[in-house]
This record gives sequence, structure tokens and C-alpha cells, in this order.
Amino acid sequence: MIGTLLSLFGGGLEAVVESATGWGGMAVVFAYSFLIAFVLPGPSEVVLLAPIDISPSPAANLLGIMLVSATGKAVGSLFAFHIGQEAKRAGPVVRWLRRSRFDVVAWSETRSVQLARRYGYGGLAVALSVPFFPDTISIYAFAILETDYAKFAVATFLGSLGRLAITVGLFGGLTAVV
Repeated sequence: MIGTLLSLFGGGLEAVVESATGWGGMAVVFAYSFLIAFVLPGPSEVVLLAPIDISPSPAANLLGIMLVSATGKAVGSLFAFHIGQEAKRAGPVVRWLRRSRFDVVAWSETRSVQLARRYGYGGLAVALSVPFFPDTISIYAFAILETDYAKFAVATFLGSLGRLAITVGLFGGLTAVV
């Protein structure tokens, strides 16, 4: 039920992002990216569709969107990180996650957290750079296992920026071929 509500909310919010313009549009991009980091199960790449028009240069507009989105995701990730730190202190939460239908703790330890453990916060940044992969679970999983707010923020910022750059590169390459 909650997942359905979030996907409906996220879908409506995606439409708002896709029609966001000007400086107000940048605020929408920030808010959407913030929410994607800790609550919405949608694609963070949708911000690239925002028709932001704050500069005469399309490249500058795109770079602005990418930087604002990465900043919003980093701030939202810090919020998730704080929740993860609190959950870590609340043993029942971790026990509930282990017993839940989707064993989030086990899944995260075997996927994104293995990468992060092997390569540190750089591994988290790489994991978050994968386009179209929902990163909310990775963010929460890593937040429960780690403790450094600053490194976490930098890793999520760079991972988010990397994801958008890869997406732009993929679609730019596809449009050049077509």
C-alpha cells in the first residue's frame, strides 16, 4: 500500500520535474533529488528532462541541473544516513529488517555494501553511479553500516553526479548514432 502511494506520488512529482523551468525549477530539481535519496522509489535521472532555462547555454543549464541534483541527493542521503544511525542503535529495527519479507540487510550486505566494504566510500560512489538502478536501498544499507557523515555525503554527491554524467553520455551517444 505504501509502495503504491509512493509510486503515485513519485509519478506526479516526476511530471512536475519534467515541466520545471527557471530558478524555481532548480528548487524542484533539488527537492525531487532530496526525496529520491531517502523515500521515493523513482528514477533520479528524470531531472535531466527538466527544461531549465537560467542560462543562454544549454550545456550550462544541464551542468546546473546535475550539480543541484547531486547536492539534493547528498543532502537527502545525509538525512537517510541519520535515520540509519538511529536505526542501528535501535536493535529491534535491524532485527525486523532481517525477518522482513525482503531481507534488506542481507541483500545489501551481499550487493552494494560488499562493494563499499571492499572499495570504501569510493565503492559506494561507484554503486550509486549506475543509471536507472534504485539507490535508496543502497543508501540506507550503507548508512546502517557506516559512521562518517562527511565521507558519506561526498560519496553520494559524486555517485549522483556520476550517474547523471553517464546517463547524459549514454543518451548523447544514442542520439548521435540515430
